[in-house]
Amino acid sequence: MDRPRIIIFDTSLRDGEQSPGCSMNVQEKLRLAQQLDRLGVDVIEAGFPIASDGDFDAVQGISASVRRPIIAALARACPGDIDRAWQAVQGAAHPRIHVFLATSDIHLKYKLRITRDQCLEQARDSVQRAKALCADVEFSPEDATRSDQDFLCQVVEAVVAAGATTVNIPDTVGYSTPEEYGRLLRILRERVAGIEKVTISTHCHNDLGLAVANSLAGVQAGARQIECTINGIGERAGNASLEEIVMAMRVRPDRYPYETGVVGEQIYPSSQMLAEITRVSVQPNKAITGRNAFAHEAGIHQDGMLKNPLTYEIMTPQSVGVPDSRLVLGKHSGRHALALRCEQLGHQFDRRELDEVYRKFVVLADRIKKVQDSHLLELIQEVCTQGKRIPPASAAIPFDRAASAVGGSHEVPLPFPGPAPDNGSTASISVTFADHHGEQEDYLWGV
Repeated sequence: MDRPRIIIFDTSLRDGEQSPGCSMNVQEKLRLAQQLDRLGVDVIEAGFPIASDGDFDAVQGISASVRRPIIAALARACPGDIDRAWQAVQGAAHPRIHVFLATSDIHLKYKLRITRDQCLEQARDSVQRAKALCADVEFSPEDATRSDQDFLCQVVEAVVAAGATTVNIPDTVGYSTPEEYGRLLRILRERVAGIEKVTISTHCHNDLGLAVANSLAGVQAGARQIECTINGIGERAGNASLEEIVMAMRVRPDRYPYETGVVGEQIYPSSQMLAEITRVSVQPNKAITGRNAFAHEAGIHQDGMLKNPLTYEIMTPQSVGVPDSRLVLGKHSGRHALALRCEQLGHQFDRRELDEVYRKFVVLADRIKKVQDSHLLELIQEVCTQGKRIPPASAAIPFDRAASAVGGSHEVPLPFPGPAPDNGSTASISVTFADHHGEQEDYLWGV
């Protein structure tokens, strides 16, 4: 049975750019749009054309040069915005106008200062105007999750009748929970006439850290488009993270049996390009794309990784475009990783010598965050005035099964296990220890 295909709508260039410090110029937007095309997203929301001439130029330029995906332009529910959006995207191979209007009482009263009846009429008229220009029209009832459900159903039914092809349900302020959000989408599917003819979309913010969970709950409730951003950038606490959504589906198809067109190997390059353009670094412990996502320092983890990377990694780094895993030598590292790194630096020890190096290593690592190769070589010289060079490889293992440790910022590859080469040839490294220590000793260090 074929799994349902989820449309990935990337709004890094629009909502993501609204994140403080993440603004981009025309050339930067075009460059990132080309990378999003390589990533395989289905829809690129290129900008908000009415906002500035620069944004208009960026949307127009992307429409002209990026031809595979749908190119969407955002517009408020007013004639000037809609016309300007169409002017920007009309040259796209697959244009879309994305119209939005708030529907919650707090927005209607304090921001828009209109009644519910006026809101309903404005939403319907705006979608009709956009539809007269463009066949593909998306409508978003802003702050949908805090809107009166009966009124929300009225608005959605009106815009579907007016010709909307996608109805997006934003959790604009990140207030909802997965159970609530899924229930809201099910209510809309049950009560709105004609909704089966349109695509239901999610757009979840991360103010409570639930954007990805809410988006996935929306898909389980029938949504077939997810609006998200690279690295989860966006207003305030950000948007649902594209990479987390995609990999949740790929790693847990038992729970999320859905397909996307995203090219996994382009996830990390996309993340790095965005960080470079915006000069906003990815947090180190960010899932999937953070620098620590495939890094290991605890001895118990390093020991497991050296024996079989599947012990502590639920996906291969290569599956998301990360070059390799890395083991970091620090105070939590065990003898296994230390011994391997010493061998890679040209020294191997018997058990007594390794114990002495390890004792000094732990003392040093307790004082500094990462032990670099230069530090390790000094320790080795203290313990052994004459270290033994590693002889030619005495035990060969396939290179794709080899593991390497990292001393500080000096990184040595740790390829993830893969299938053995067909031709039977191997690139090998020595993993011979003069006197192998007990299997359990690295378990002295915590999880």
